[in-house]
Amino acid sequence: MAINQADQVKVLREETGAGIMDCKRALTEAKGDFKAAKDLLRKRGFEIAQKKSGRAAKEGQVFSYVHLGGKIGVLVEINCETDFVARNSEFQQFGRDIAMQIAASHPLFVSREEVDVKWLEQEKEIFRAQVKEKPAKIQDQIIQGKLEKRFQEVCLLDQQFIKNEEITIQNLLTGLISKLGENVIIKRFRRFEIGSD
Repeated sequence: MAINQADQVKVLREETGAGIMDCKRALTEAKGDFKAAKDLLRKRGFEIAQKKSGRAAKEGQVFSYVHLGGKIGVLVEINCETDFVARNSEFQQFGRDIAMQIAASHPLFVSREEVDVKWLEQEKEIFRAQVKEKPAKIQDQIIQGKLEKRFQEVCLLDQQFIKNEEITIQNLLTGLISKLGENVIIKRFRRFEIGSD
């Protein structure tokens, strides 16, 4: 194997967490194109995560993060399948990163599936008022676009990761599931900020 490919495998492994053989295969399939190999590994990680998503995750940990001299605090429950994985360093780092993400980005919900119906209707009302001057045939399309953007702000899994804006929290979670070989779920969180309701 050429030194160049060995370096690529090493970097690919560090960036994706995939096994050495998986990285070699991805690079071969992608004919040496690093970005294409990375995309292949991400896609495979997603497929692995999909297969594991139905499995029960009853272990895990509650992570905390306090910021700005005690002005903002976060508690987040993250579940996995085994106590062994709950103590794993990558799981621990993921938990710390998610708690920090919540403190910094102020999501309201974990996922779109958890979006409160009342909140959604209020958002739609606001957007309807904003587009009432536009032609009727494109109003729904504009509202849908605005809602999509809003979901990316308020749904934790749709947010860009604060440490790497090229990926979402969902991408980060999918990568962790594929690395650990277990289902991992961000169950719930609470964010506290002095002076806010």
